[in-house]
Amino acid sequence: MEVNNKYIRFDWAVKRMLRDKANFAVLEGLITVLLGEKITISEILESEGNQQSESDKFNRVDVMAANTKGEIIIVEVQLSRQLYYLQRILYGVSKVITEHMSLGEKYDKVKKVYSINIVYFDLGRGKDYLYHGTTTFTGVHTGDTLEVTANEDGEIRRGNPKDVFPEYFIIRVNEFNDVARTPIEEWLDYLKNNHINDNTTAPGLREARERLLYMTMSDADRHAYDAHLDAIMVQNDTLDTYYDDGFADGKKAEAIAIARKMESMGIGVDVIEQATGLSADEINKL
Repeated sequence: MEVNNKYIRFDWAVKRMLRDKANFAVLEGLITVLLGEKITISEILESEGNQQSESDKFNRVDVMAANTKGEIIIVEVQLSRQLYYLQRILYGVSKVITEHMSLGEKYDKVKKVYSINIVYFDLGRGKDYLYHGTTTFTGVHTGDTLEVTANEDGEIRRGNPKDVFPEYFIIRVNEFNDVARTPIEEWLDYLKNNHINDNTTAPGLREARERLLYMTMSDADRHAYDAHLDAIMVQNDTLDTYYDDGFADGKKAEAIAIARKMESMGIGVDVIEQATGLSADEINKL
């Protein structure tokens, strides 16, 4: 197939290229923009949760990294709809926390986790393209924020729950309005349109311009990449068909239930037709 995009899609880059230490700067840039502080990746970690499987090869991409502060960062790209997506995010973070804590270790070894989720499907209601979630404890009656004190090595230390509990970012790519004015908007422009401004100063995107060019790929990699794009198109068309059919079936079932209720109330067929969209024949067969 013809590829008009100058740069390689981010989901492919995460899977095949950004795990290489030489390309850490691209991923570091995205995380830096999201967290508002300079992030340096020290290593890519492995987990049961980020193993690639044949059935998952183009639908879900996970990369897990540790920064120089010992915190863990999960980056996940989801290309198609999935039920219980929020629950899966929570499960993934919980699994990572337990996997990276040895049996018998004190709880001070629990790692802070950042979960970055890049979704290319309609996740639900909400007008923004970027959502951020943290955990805080707020007084029900006082409205103050709880700080926890601990005696560590004879010194009283104060801790904020948000410094311990995971943070979540959900990037809803399709909600981006294509006007890139800020670093995060420039990143969204790349994530959605594979476009990077020639004069970008956004962290990570300058490196992406140099290292994620389609034309610099080997023939074998280009062939695999093109096949990946074809697979995504076929999968999304198939899933959209199933979704639309299922939605139509659900609406029909709802209309039938309403019609039956109206019939039991003695309401005439002509009124039921107008209220439900069912035909007179369909109503009379109920």
